[in-house]
Amino acid sequence: MITPSYDFDLFVIGTGPGGEGAAMQASKGGKRVAVAESYSQIGGSCTHRGTIPSKALRYTITNMVRFLNNPMVQSLGVQVSPTMEQLRRSSQTIISRQVSMRQSFYERNQVPVYHGLASFTDDHTVTIDGKMYTSDSFVLAPGTRPFRPAGVDFSHPRIFDSDTILNVKEKPSSITVYGAGVIGTEYASMFRNLGCKVNLVNTRDQLLEFLDDEIIDALSYHLRDQGVVIRHNEEMESIEGLDDSVILTLKSGKKIKTDVFLWANGRSGNTEDLELSKIGLEANGRGQLVVDENFRTARPHIYAVGDVIGYPSLASAAYTQGRVAAMHFLGEAIDPMVRHDIPTGIYTSPEISSVGKTERELTAARVPYEVGQSQFRSLARAQITGSTVGMLKILFHRESLEILGIHCFGANASEIIHIGQAIMVQPKPQNTLKYFMETTFNYPTMAEAYRVAALNGYNRLF
Repeated sequence: MITPSYDFDLFVIGTGPGGEGAAMQASKGGKRVAVAESYSQIGGSCTHRGTIPSKALRYTITNMVRFLNNPMVQSLGVQVSPTMEQLRRSSQTIISRQVSMRQSFYERNQVPVYHGLASFTDDHTVTIDGKMYTSDSFVLAPGTRPFRPAGVDFSHPRIFDSDTILNVKEKPSSITVYGAGVIGTEYASMFRNLGCKVNLVNTRDQLLEFLDDEIIDALSYHLRDQGVVIRHNEEMESIEGLDDSVILTLKSGKKIKTDVFLWANGRSGNTEDLELSKIGLEANGRGQLVVDENFRTARPHIYAVGDVIGYPSLASAAYTQGRVAAMHFLGEAIDPMVRHDIPTGIYTSPEISSVGKTERELTAARVPYEVGQSQFRSLARAQITGSTVGMLKILFHRESLEILGIHCFGANASEIIHIGQAIMVQPKPQNTLKYFMETTFNYPTMAEAYRVAALNGYNRLF
């Protein structure tokens, strides 16, 4: 049997974290790899419209708030009110650096980047701007975009989605955020820190229900304590954009009038231009693809990774998924731990991060667990920095002391979580609560919370 000759061994569609992870892994495995990118620059939504610009803006806002709340600054009577353009300025520099750095990855690994919309013509051929490229296998990482329901005028200058809200010209005095998922809660927190009146409308009965219940309660409490109005179990009836405001009418009969409106309720996969019907694939109603544990679609030579496959829709997860897909393509063994126990990072104020099981999941599975907690207000480092809001929570097996889950709410949560993650993924008996009890942590540090939480939990056993 004669093996067909293809232009490439693996063709990747999309240069976000998922596409980059797949392309780099396959290239380093000695395969001929190429990528397609519909945008004029590489990096995907993560770099240009999502993670990088929003987190850069959050960092700038957080630093500004911390500076203005410093007692010494307040005693000097310093008052500043930066414009949105000034607040955004640092993010543009970061985006440029990210693009330049990631472009060098492809150049160093001799992976050509073709700019333009890619679409399939058959099982092994894609067309980009009239040119055809063949490949043995493919990785689809086209990313997602904000879901835009019919009847909402997104061309109105006061109505935004999560891709356009960063372009708001002036700081609004009030904003309604419709959708209380990760994106909605992050932006609600961010605009509240800017001093805006915020209405957060949730279509469900609690915030971020995939989190541990205690963390959900803490987030809800602190958002309300900061002045965010949260409305649960509400659905949109209509959105009317006026010259000076936007009116959201809910099916419950409520009407909310604010300066601007942010739609943050769901995202759609960028699959409509791929011509999937020509290769026997079909996306669901939100443009998402179904994959197996190795990220293969219904066509074994075609993989899909990143936000286009749905949960957890994290940049970090997408990169790992891309690597796993490429490793499977290369025929390399994959550690099951690589696919699972991916930490979540939610950049509200304070931020949230977790890895492993929640109390709800462990209770349902009838696992005999115990809880160890450390309140940040008792840590010297938190007292020094003034970041006393928050806590670290360790869930562990009562008998084996195996770490089952770690949940953190507060300053630097997304950094602190990795200490626990590193121990949790170790094989038995290294994965045990005693590691945190017996390890010497620098003092004063936020990491010391692990020792405090471990001792707190261990003491509950007796």
